[in-house]
Amino acid sequence: MSLIPSFFGNISSIFDPLSLDLWDPFEAVKSPFFRDIGHFSRDDATAIANTQFDWKEISDAHIFKADLPSLKKEEVKIEVEDGRVLQISGERKKEEEEKNDKWHRIERSRGKFLRRFRLPENAKVEEVKATMDSGVLTVTVPKQPQPKPEVRAIEIYG
Repeated sequence: MSLIPSFFGNISSIFDPLSLDLWDPFEAVKSPFFRDIGHFSRDDATAIANTQFDWKEISDAHIFKADLPSLKKEEVKIEVEDGRVLQISGERKKEEEEKNDKWHRIERSRGKFLRRFRLPENAKVEEVKATMDSGVLTVTVPKQPQPKPEVRAIEIYG
């Protein structure tokens, strides 16, 4: 999640100190110029690019929301890896085509999506909860309470 607009794909998040996306040094290999390498296709890139998340922090939790219309909860996978990296992935399957169908336009994205967020140290990763309601995925990551500073009175002599 970057506050700097990106004209060249995800490259601006490398230099953006407010970016919450994880940088992938091999991202260039996945570009359309290298589309024949591996299993990454242009449709996959479109689906990944179109899966946008909101991340807000409230007093006791971090809340992530994404619009995932037509996806069922079984088609979305949520994991915490490397201790503090929240990974959300899934796949929007291609619609079955009949032999006699005549398509005029295909604009809905399809394919796999994957987003990663580095969670702050105060996140309780063992208590992550997720819900899916009317095509909106909500992931709640509770926060550990801030420890109250210990105040000790010092007696003044003299």
